[in-house]
Amino acid sequence: MASTSLDETYMKAALGLARRGLGTVAPNPAVGCILVKDGIIIGRGWTQPGGRPHAETMALGQAGAAAKGATAYVTLEPCAHVGKTGPCAEALVNAGISRCVMAVSDPDWRVAGKGLAILANAGVETRNGVCEMEAAQLNRGFFLRVSRERPLFTVKIASTLDGRIALENGDSKWITGSEARRFGHMLRAQHDGILVGSGTVLADDPMLDCRLAGLEGRSPAPIILDGTLQLKPSHKLAQRAATRGTVVFHQVRDAAKEAALQKLGVETVAVDDTRDLAAVSAILAERGFTRVLVEGGGQVHASFLKAGFADRIAHFSAAKAIGADGRPAIGDLGLASLGDAPHFNLETIRQLGPDILASYVKAE
Repeated sequence: MASTSLDETYMKAALGLARRGLGTVAPNPAVGCILVKDGIIIGRGWTQPGGRPHAETMALGQAGAAAKGATAYVTLEPCAHVGKTGPCAEALVNAGISRCVMAVSDPDWRVAGKGLAILANAGVETRNGVCEMEAAQLNRGFFLRVSRERPLFTVKIASTLDGRIALENGDSKWITGSEARRFGHMLRAQHDGILVGSGTVLADDPMLDCRLAGLEGRSPAPIILDGTLQLKPSHKLAQRAATRGTVVFHQVRDAAKEAALQKLGVETVAVDDTRDLAAVSAILAERGFTRVLVEGGGQVHASFLKAGFADRIAHFSAAKAIGADGRPAIGDLGLASLGDAPHFNLETIRQLGPDILASYVKAE
């Protein structure tokens, strides 16, 4: 029996591998796997872009015949269903794994304990729940998609210390410094979608891509809440839709506009109300999104807070002030009492040059 401390050490390393897949593996979860034998790591793997190969397949391929008698550390219960490949639980059994340590059970009904049962029935010693909370948080988007039919939403705010995101005239370049902006691009790389309102598109004509060297290919798919369908074929997000997978939610129907955008590769999705975030999020989940970064203006931020869909907040705070005439980071919430205010738990604080990044998770 391996020590609890060793199990946690190897599992934390496997979680580090799993994070490499965030933003590239949807609709699959981001999983890490480490194979250990006689105190030596003989195989490592993580979910590859597009969701396959799975982490276990990568680790087993690296270990080869040496996998027999090894311990597998997997950040999510190995799958038990046949998809494009066979079940990972069976692959571990066939490789001769003697012990499997898991971080958290898979809530997908196709797995949900079946992977653990395959291992146990084959005589593999199993342990579940090692670093469970960390693993569940890492794949929170996948879990939400499976259990609540919506992706995880991270609201990204870059504001002054008095909570303003721009001058009254709209000037916002730049609120934060270069280090904070680079970290913001890393957040983009870790999400499969990036959502803005039509106001941001009309004011800035943004690219919403990841511009970190070597990670340009990890730009998330743009998602636009555009009730009156103001996106034009000349906008950058329309021009690059064929490679970026731009999705536009709109209420107003205009066959000519829709056709022109669709010709460029934009997916136009007509809904009754673009402010109905429950309906929007359900459609995003149906299309495979698990993690969406919200980079809208104050009103978009407020809409996610009011709907209870702000699962995480990444707040970049700059050491400068604009004043009450500046544009607020969060619009009107219509609160009647402080008890109604959305509550969050502080997760981490880090300094990025002259700026501060505070990361919060929604208080359940």
